[in-house]
Amino acid sequence: MSGLENQLFNLKFTAKSFGRLSTKCEKNEKLQKLKLKQAIEKGNIEGARIYAENAIREKNQALNYLRLSSRLDAVSSRLEVAVRMKAVTKSMQGIVKGLDSAMKSMDMNKITAVMDQFEKQFEDLDVQSDYIEQSMNASTSVSTPVDQVDLLISQVAEEHGLAVSEQLHSGPILKPTTEQSVAEQDELGERLAKLKSKT
Repeated sequence: MSGLENQLFNLKFTAKSFGRLSTKCEKNEKLQKLKLKQAIEKGNIEGARIYAENAIREKNQALNYLRLSSRLDAVSSRLEVAVRMKAVTKSMQGIVKGLDSAMKSMDMNKITAVMDQFEKQFEDLDVQSDYIEQSMNASTSVSTPVDQVDLLISQVAEEHGLAVSEQLHSGPILKPTTEQSVAEQDELGERLAKLKSKT
């Protein structure tokens, strides 16, 4: 089991690494917000939009890193319990080796893909990881929605007593919808009910 214990250590170390990356993104987000404020003060709305997009992107990346860090923590805890109970199957050992290899590259997509395989081994025990994964996927977007950009510009302007509303030409600011999150909760509820009915 020494090999698995070493991989457990690597899991925990990688989780902390992603935690630090999340903190770095949060600092970058604050810096972009400061630049956003300065751009608004100068009346540079085009520049303000760029800084707002950067701030939102850094915020989303910070959340992604934080979720992956949390997910790695959860996986390491489960694996630790399995090791103590000597319930690690051969297939699980193979997946752990694959995860160990993916962690060395620090590639979020590779780590997530291997963790998907690993978590299937524990699916009947807990649906929490699926919830985390769905939350992570929902927060990832290629482009930053205009309403989020305008909302952030308005918030920063309001915090610093700056007038900017008449300079925004993107229409009304929309509140994000909660329909997707409600649908995800319903789906998880159904899965949990099915798991309970099996026991």
